[in-house]
Amino acid sequence: MASPLDLEEQEQLDQLKAFWKQYGNLITWLITLVLAVYAGWMGWNWWQRDQAVKASAMYDELDRAAAAGEADKAGRVFADMKERFPRTVFTQQGALLTAKVQYEKGQAEAARTTLTWVADNAGEDEYRSLAQIRLAGLLLEAKQFDAALKALDTVKSKDFEALAADRRGDILIAQGKGDEAKAQYQKAYDSMEKTLDYRRLIEAKLAGLGVQADGAAAKAAAAGASK
Repeated sequence: MASPLDLEEQEQLDQLKAFWKQYGNLITWLITLVLAVYAGWMGWNWWQRDQAVKASAMYDELDRAAAAGEADKAGRVFADMKERFPRTVFTQQGALLTAKVQYEKGQAEAARTTLTWVADNAGEDEYRSLAQIRLAGLLLEAKQFDAALKALDTVKSKDFEALAADRRGDILIAQGKGDEAKAQYQKAYDSMEKTLDYRRLIEAKLAGLGVQADGAAAKAAAAGASK
């Protein structure tokens, strides 16, 4: 004769069987899905690491070409990088380096094309913003003022806000818009870290326009306090 404990165990077993019969397939599918997601995540991480390693090796090659002043070779390596590893940080850095050596070797149009690629495709705001500011500078040299200002309008990173304002001031000066340029230089001066040496250059630009940088800031602060 079964003991009360045996009956209780049998009842629990029957409940477990009923539960598994009702939900077993669902649980199995959920476990399979979780394992598949985990495997996919591990595979994605491995793929990203593999892409980064390969892109790093190509960046080293590009860096050597740039150091030697071989703009054409740097351009070829970058073209290969952006085709094979367009989303890696190394490719974005490589683009900026390529544009630099292209410009230094008199290939301004190629440099503009390279910077445009970074501005349109970089995954990080910092790289896009830096590319846009440099691109605006090259467009300024080419006297494409409207295009240069448009490039600066797309700068999103706050870390580059001051540099964008400074470059915008340069463009406005070239257009003969001194008063608007003063406002942009002052914005750049006020928003830039006081410890940066570059701030002195902006101060000199303001002085050339007859504006004392600190004096303008003090007036603005006083006007704000009086409101």
